[in-house]
Amino acid sequence: MTDAPRSAAPPAPAGGWHGAPASELLEHLDSTLAGLSDTEADLRGRRWGANRIDVAGATPWWRVLLRQFLSPLIGILVIATVVTTVLREWVDATAILFILVLNAGIGYWQERRAETAVLALRELAVPSCRVVRDGTTRRIDAAGLVPGDVVPLESGERVPADLRMLEVADLRVDESLLTGEVLPVGKTAGPLPGSDATERTNLAFSGTLVTSGRGQGLVVATGDQTEIGEISELVQRTRSDSPLQIITNRLERRIGIVVAVASLTIFALGVLLGHSPSEMFRTAVALAVASVPESLPIVLTVAMSLGVARMAHHHAIVRSLPAVETLGSTTLIGSDKTGTLTLNRLTVQVVWSPVGVVDRRQGGDEARDGWAVEAHEVLRSGALTNEAVPDPHDEGRLHGDAVDVAFALAALDAGAVTAEERARPPVADLPYEPHLRLSQTVRRERDGTLVLHVKGSPDVLAGLSTHLRGQGGALRAMDLDLVERANEEMACEGLRVIATATRVLAPDEPAPSTLDWPAGLTFLGLAGLEDPPREGVLEAVEECRRAGVRVTMITGDHPATASAIAGRLGLDTSGEPVTGRELAELDDAALSRRLATSDVAARVTPQDKLRITRSHEARGEVVAVTGDGVNDAPALKAASIGVAMGRSGTDVAREAADIVLTDDNFVTIVEAIRQGRVTFAAIRNATFFLLASGLASLVAVSTNVVVGGPLLFLPVQLLFINVVTNGLQDIALAFEPAEANVLSHPPRPRGEGILSGALWWRLVITGLWLAASILMTFQWALAQDHDLQHARTLAITMFVWMNFYLVGTARSEHRAVLGMSPVSNRLLILSALGALFLHWGATVWSPAAHVLGFVPLTLDEWLACAVLGATAMIMPETHKLLLWWRHGRRQPGAPPAS
Repeated sequence: MTDAPRSAAPPAPAGGWHGAPASELLEHLDSTLAGLSDTEADLRGRRWGANRIDVAGATPWWRVLLRQFLSPLIGILVIATVVTTVLREWVDATAILFILVLNAGIGYWQERRAETAVLALRELAVPSCRVVRDGTTRRIDAAGLVPGDVVPLESGERVPADLRMLEVADLRVDESLLTGEVLPVGKTAGPLPGSDATERTNLAFSGTLVTSGRGQGLVVATGDQTEIGEISELVQRTRSDSPLQIITNRLERRIGIVVAVASLTIFALGVLLGHSPSEMFRTAVALAVASVPESLPIVLTVAMSLGVARMAHHHAIVRSLPAVETLGSTTLIGSDKTGTLTLNRLTVQVVWSPVGVVDRRQGGDEARDGWAVEAHEVLRSGALTNEAVPDPHDEGRLHGDAVDVAFALAALDAGAVTAEERARPPVADLPYEPHLRLSQTVRRERDGTLVLHVKGSPDVLAGLSTHLRGQGGALRAMDLDLVERANEEMACEGLRVIATATRVLAPDEPAPSTLDWPAGLTFLGLAGLEDPPREGVLEAVEECRRAGVRVTMITGDHPATASAIAGRLGLDTSGEPVTGRELAELDDAALSRRLATSDVAARVTPQDKLRITRSHEARGEVVAVTGDGVNDAPALKAASIGVAMGRSGTDVAREAADIVLTDDNFVTIVEAIRQGRVTFAAIRNATFFLLASGLASLVAVSTNVVVGGPLLFLPVQLLFINVVTNGLQDIALAFEPAEANVLSHPPRPRGEGILSGALWWRLVITGLWLAASILMTFQWALAQDHDLQHARTLAITMFVWMNFYLVGTARSEHRAVLGMSPVSNRLLILSALGALFLHWGATVWSPAAHVLGFVPLTLDEWLACAVLGATAMIMPETHKLLLWWRHGRRQPGAPPAS
């Protein structure tokens, strides 16, 4: 069978597959209830393609590898490697090559890993299925299904293609991988004209699971044309760089241009001023290498790897290194409701009886206020007409319908029923039937009395009841208005409302073997069920608000349910929820304005969630999206940061995400944001240190060439400074511990680079001061009649000492160096002292001194450099003080007000 192109598909009728009667659809697809013939199926397969999801081929490995060398910064290092190799400077060439290979290897691994996201969708493919062909039912390879096929379904089977249901018998389908919602969806067979994408209950979608009942459906879409196929296409089309990647690439381009122009200028000026072309060529190359922060990729990797380790300790597994920092710069979280903000477990939260209300959301206690007995009766009856069964591997867990499990657990927890009572077989039983909207069971009490227990829809049970159970068990006449008002109030709070009722069988009434339609019931009360918020989420949302991060909810659930949960979690519910139906009517500009006024989006499709994410991103937000279903995958991949659930999440969601939460808990995201900000602070501080030192080298050497003096530093000396001294301390800055107030200020502006505007000023001032100090030291040494080799050694020693002090002030952007413990980052202290020791060793060990052009210095010269080098702290520390004073003398460590 030859696969057709992705766009091939039979056209839908005018009202959509869900809008027309089944007879019209059979005629539209030229099919019958007896199915297609094998010959016709083969012809359609050739026309419309196989029932499989097409995945774009992987990018060739060599192309992915070449992409890692497109940065201007990397280009300079490549040229430097070639030049130093031609000049047979093997040590220099090897050091630069090592940095290039490490950086390219990290980028290559990250890009290849991202291609696995779409492949996870293939795991949802159904290997085989039943189909009606030529009037007989047979099993075939599911890839052979074509539009017009008739497919039978029964409990436990996965839906092999998108089907329009022709017949259903209590058919319920778990669509959680598409919607993320807990409860199975009851399917219908009739037309649903005018229904939106979230209400097409007469369609069954490929990859979803039949949980109960049976049915027969007409194949209307296969392969890429199914709901999952469209999601696959969205995932493959969606690609976004992290904010850190964007600003790092921008910084690299700027540094590359500046360094390239400066190196060419120095070479030309040096030759014009009488220096040999060979010497100036080597000097220009060495100056480029010294000015380029080639260890920045290593610092980025180390800082993010440390963030990965810290996040893993807090139940967040990072799958993409840049995601560590991105989460720290997040300004908006678009969170899924079920399983992230909530427990993903239906729970009885409110019990209403004619004498009172128990509201466990408000800390209600069933054992107080005199009406606990009535609450117990509501729970007891719901737990006894119930099909939930114990987990054989875990006594504390139950399996079964979500409503049954919720009632049984609540009743057991309240002591309203015992496990032994529930385990006794009923006298008669009628499980829940969707068309009846109730279930009923007859149980024999310990005294031999037979009691009928009924659980179901409040309006149905109210209509079947003649009495209400009142205070102390007393009966009173049924009050339909009272029950209706209570039902409406609970439903408006987003609760799923279930009623219970009983009837005590008369002593002379025979024990029934089957159950008919009940009558003469005593109405016990109502139970309000919901998927409750996770513990700690309310506090986490408030902490996000203090950190300047807006939290929104995006869910496929009903708007009333979503708003109720959002209100309890502290989200802004003053605006009406945005719905999928409303989204379809809004253009991009109107949607952006609408999203600015609402923190809740409900009844949304995967396409809606993707559009919402992109709309927020277009407004300049750094968006973190959470999710666990296949429907979340496009938005997870499109967002600045995708966060998937590890326990309840599908493989598709996990593969599309940057971070996976192993505990499925929103609270974990807040801790991850904290670690992300710590990581970025370390990257920012190391970048400031590297660029300030590089600027000092560039300005000092350039100025000395321009004024016609002898070469300030030999090429090998520049490389020694850059690799041996700076290369140790900048990496140690990545280990700087978190500041206490890291979540007390808003995220940095999206347009802001790795360095803020204030830090750029600090960098320029500091770099110029370091360059001036180095030049003055060099000129003073020559004026004292020291030879050129001695003057260079003294200037480099001053530079090394100034870097020693500079790295101390670079530990924090805001806090004064005297306010930080010198031992809180022991690795930094050791690396800074180690750099001094290495430089001293290079000056006194003859072989090293000969290679590097050093001479030993006197103790007085070392002490003078140590004292004068401390002036490196004057400029940055003064700048910190001025900012602190200018912005209202905030607490130490607090950032300037924006």
